[in-house]
Amino acid sequence: MIKDINFSKNKVNASYKTIYMRNETIEKLNKIAVDNNTSFNNVVINMINYCLDNNLEN
Repeated sequence: MIKDINFSKNKVNASYKTIYMRNETIEKLNKIAVDNNTSFNNVVINMINYCLDNNLEN
């Protein structure tokens, strides 16, 4: 399991966006989702939010 990332499925106001990723990245994110019993989308959103909340954008 990934430490320090909250995989809860709290609903918030949101918008739809499409992004393109390498197939290898998608496979890794899918594995994290399966290992943590959550969705691919939830993994991506939580990883982005974790980086932003912890000033990891640079």
